[in-house]
Amino acid sequence: MADDSRQLTEEEVAALSDLESEDSGVSHDISSELGYLAPHNLANEDRTIGINLGAIDMITERFTRHFRLGLLEVLRSSPKIHVDAVKTVVFEKYLSDLAPPLSVNTIRINPLRGSSLVVLDPNVVFAALDNFFGGFGRGIAGLPPGRMFTPTETRIINIMMELIFASLKEAWAPIMPIECENVSAEINPQFVQIADEKDLVVVCHLSVEISEAEVGRIDIVYPFASLKPIRDELRARVQSDTDTPRDAGLWHDDLETSASYAELEAVVTLGETEIPLHQFQSLRSGDVLWFKKYEDAQMIIEGVPVFAADVGTVKGQVAIKIVNSNSFLAREERNPIGDE
Repeated sequence: MADDSRQLTEEEVAALSDLESEDSGVSHDISSELGYLAPHNLANEDRTIGINLGAIDMITERFTRHFRLGLLEVLRSSPKIHVDAVKTVVFEKYLSDLAPPLSVNTIRINPLRGSSLVVLDPNVVFAALDNFFGGFGRGIAGLPPGRMFTPTETRIINIMMELIFASLKEAWAPIMPIECENVSAEINPQFVQIADEKDLVVVCHLSVEISEAEVGRIDIVYPFASLKPIRDELRARVQSDTDTPRDAGLWHDDLETSASYAELEAVVTLGETEIPLHQFQSLRSGDVLWFKKYEDAQMIIEGVPVFAADVGTVKGQVAIKIVNSNSFLAREERNPIGDE
């Protein structure tokens, strides 16, 4: 029996220490020679497993539609908004791609955990400002790094944030009801901290063009940790486009299998006639009723006329042969039962 109290040797401890570093020291010559092997660091496991990014994509699409309508109502101009695919990046890498000044708004989306970000490009802010006061929405070419937003520009940012909050609320409605609130605003993204530098964040990037302005960006950033507790809701209530064909096929097969065993009552009618109630009550054995026979027999399934059929015999058994699935219904519309 192995000794459970045995301690790790110095070589084993050193090997574990190497595993925590970015470069484990393992030679990748075999991988490069074969061409289809990729190095894998156990210390940097992909934590996106379990989060349905397709669901976030659909939420972003819904947000874009509502946000576009909101801008149209406020600015009286129809902006062009292009949505990029949702992606997960390390928070440190995301911040490194941003250059101040920006309108970086820390928000809280209840009941999601932690804080999220809404990043507005100055091009979007100044284009909205110009358009709001009757200009052509040309925006501005650029701003010095330390330049602060004026009270008027801040008011335009607040109006846009109100539109963003209302659009987020509508976009998340199929998943859960949410409420948004502003926490703080900065112009330098390096002062914002919604996650640790090495933590993952989910970035929804929108390219926005208002009138004649340069294309600006609007980013909505969710910490990975805030979405992880609701991954079941994201997977269950919103289906990505890649999942839909497979799920639809499974649903179709299950429905077809279940329906094929359902029992239906089938009745074949050669003809019908109508008589007064007093005549029906006076009928006796041997009485004869005259009626006009249909050209084809009527096959009724669960009270609904479905097929036209011929009546005959096969191997001594009474049988019907389906002639047409529509002819009887068409004839019945032209000449309803009871008029013959």
